[in-house]
Amino acid sequence: MSTSNGRPLMTVDDYRCRAQKLMSSEGWSFYNDASGRRSTYNDSMEAFDRYVIRPRILRDVTHRTLSTTVLGQPISMPICVAPTSYHRYAHTSAEVETAKGAADADTLFVMSCYANASISDVSRAAPGGLKWMQLYLFKDRRISEHVVKEAEKEGFKAIVLTVDLPFTGNRAFSQKRPSGKYYQDPTFRPENLAIDIPEIHKAIQSGDVCIRRFLEEQGESPQTWDDVRWLKSITKLPIVLKGILTGEAAREAADAGVSGIIVSAHGGRQIDGISSPIDALTEVVSAVKGRGVEVYMDGGVMSGTDVLKALGLGARAVLIGKPVLWALACEGSSGVKNVLSILGAELDSALAISGCTSPNEIPSNLIGRKSLL
Repeated sequence: MSTSNGRPLMTVDDYRCRAQKLMSSEGWSFYNDASGRRSTYNDSMEAFDRYVIRPRILRDVTHRTLSTTVLGQPISMPICVAPTSYHRYAHTSAEVETAKGAADADTLFVMSCYANASISDVSRAAPGGLKWMQLYLFKDRRISEHVVKEAEKEGFKAIVLTVDLPFTGNRAFSQKRPSGKYYQDPTFRPENLAIDIPEIHKAIQSGDVCIRRFLEEQGESPQTWDDVRWLKSITKLPIVLKGILTGEAAREAADAGVSGIIVSAHGGRQIDGISSPIDALTEVVSAVKGRGVEVYMDGGVMSGTDVLKALGLGARAVLIGKPVLWALACEGSSGVKNVLSILGAELDSALAISGCTSPNEIPSNLIGRKSLL
């Protein structure tokens, strides 16, 4: 059992409290950044309380399993690691440790293209783990194509294209202040984006503030559905779109031939006042029903009952971000594995008490909206 100052770390909140004491103020601020008044950031967690579990009774739940699949690949539980950037704030080995923890938990790790570790290092650290690669479409498409080809070469099984960042949101942390490790420390450089082209070499030679700003400008690239089709043209890997919150966008995604959708509000970091992911989930699931598109959700998941509610509303799996970063800061890969195990154990208990034996056999009426009851 994991401990903090002799006390066991038994919940996600235990890890949060301990991580805040261990992390630098800069790292804590970066991970907890949000847009505007933080309304969407806060509502993504609070929204789960708008839903209730309607347990089935007198069901034999002796034999249960949490195992499922994502895009046909088996995982031990429908709880995966969301793409988040700059893991070096939490651990010196950065995403290498995170990938190890996810592999040890036998679940999916989605790696951010803004990782501090290289794709090849992560692949070597967790050779048996299921890995997907998150991507932005940069103005210079050579950068995006490089990430895709490296992911293919290293055995990643899907490309996760983030589609809700045509421009960087109004975040408190990201006011382009050239201070701290984010801008000044070369070990915080996005390892997989510093590719071998003249523009990158020039920016690096001018200093890390310049390479950071160059990449930020490259990332502010308004995209269209033609860009999704371009991405499909350069890879045979399945494409998953992250950042969809409406049925209309979900239908367009299905029309574009994607394999999956992640219902996400970008952690509340992009724009305030949009829907929480759990509130948008039913609409998105309904919009692509029968289209062969798997739907996942990230945002605000802090407990096993949160996971059950998302699954009951139609998500194939959930992805978690901050709890993984907190665990990484506390205990490295073992912490990542443990926090995933905690959530898995909570989900298993919630399934059993609700009269269910598998995440793939949750009845459609298990979750209800409080206001309608």
